[in-house]
Amino acid sequence: MPFSIALAGKGGTGKTTLSGMFVKYLLIKGKTPVLAIDADSNTNLNEVLGLEVTDTLGSIREKMKNGNVPKGMTKNIFMSMKLGQAVIEAEGYDLLVMGQPEGAGCYCAANNLLATYIEQLTVNYPYIVMDNEAGMEHISRLTTRNVDILLIVSDTSKRGIQTAIRINELAKHLNIGVGKTYIVINRTKEALSDTVINMIRSGGLELAGIIPEDNTVYKYDLIGRPTIEIPEDNNAAKAAFVIFDKILN
Repeated sequence: MPFSIALAGKGGTGKTTLSGMFVKYLLIKGKTPVLAIDADSNTNLNEVLGLEVTDTLGSIREKMKNGNVPKGMTKNIFMSMKLGQAVIEAEGYDLLVMGQPEGAGCYCAANNLLATYIEQLTVNYPYIVMDNEAGMEHISRLTTRNVDILLIVSDTSKRGIQTAIRINELAKHLNIGVGKTYIVINRTKEALSDTVINMIRSGGLELAGIIPEDNTVYKYDLIGRPTIEIPEDNNAAKAAFVIFDKILN
């Protein structure tokens, strides 16, 4: 079975950037091949990784639903063929993108498709990094299940930490098979206040570490340069790698 890491948290906290850093970390450590999964319908993990999306699980499901299956081919064979084509290959890792759901407000079919295909793919990868939607949608729809580590990303805001606490509580309530849960405080400008630390502790979360606000990360994001290319000696990357060392060892 692969070792799986799922990242979640309030939107805008940098979880997608951190997902890309996790992929970079695993590549540097030789823990390959890695399967990166973009389970956010607002697809942008590919931008962090510098890859072009050719197809998504959501669009494939639409093609099947609309009858775009060649004559003489079963839906299962068609689906298997198209899903194989949707895997974007890179050096040391592959990317699978969930994409948009099939209809406004309904994520169920695309999520179920993702979960089914993940089961088929996992035997080929010792490590999986999954970037999930903001908030708790991915957990309430049971897209994220049976993961070794749930890494919840927050900023220092009360709303961000409250969201992290709710994600943790929902994961426990749904009994989705999370081995260990941590919180990471991203984009910090100073040491955490006692108020923030007390909120984390009282919420039942274990702090894995903090990552400082970094101008290089901001500039890469601003100009659209893949953040996986950030040098290893970058302050934010170094702090993230220390956290990854901690939670994987």
